[in-house]
Amino acid sequence: MPQALTHPERIELRIESDPANLRPVREAIEQFAVALGFAQEDVDDLGLVVNEALANVIRHAYLGKTDRPIEFKAWTNGHGRDELTVSIRDWGNGVDPSSLVPKYKDPLVPGGLGLLCMEKMMDDVRYIRQTDGMLLEMKKRKGETAGGA
Repeated sequence: MPQALTHPERIELRIESDPANLRPVREAIEQFAVALGFAQEDVDDLGLVVNEALANVIRHAYLGKTDRPIEFKAWTNGHGRDELTVSIRDWGNGVDPSSLVPKYKDPLVPGGLGLLCMEKMMDDVRYIRQTDGMLLEMKKRKGETAGGA
């Protein structure tokens, strides 16, 4: 179960890389975004993107291991609460997914769309290599078209 540190302008969760932890984290970011006044479409986008990012960490950084640590944080800029930042820290293999050569995606086979969702639904996506893993940082702004607008 996720361990939560709560603050009105911030969420911090420490979870294990078990797929059973995806739902509580997704629900936490959705509730946080609603409380900040994000539109329902943006709330839905945030939930999907966080779910996909965490699933990618489990699948690719941890190769399916269910007992590895993940730190999830979300916070607002505080000035009008119009921008939400999400970070996901893992201690996996340290591969930057944005540096990989894109593979052909068979539309009839599930999976493989997480990175595309992140790029299209978020306003900024950055992978920051750590000496012992990876930090993903994503931003979503109110009232703007995602994808770098």
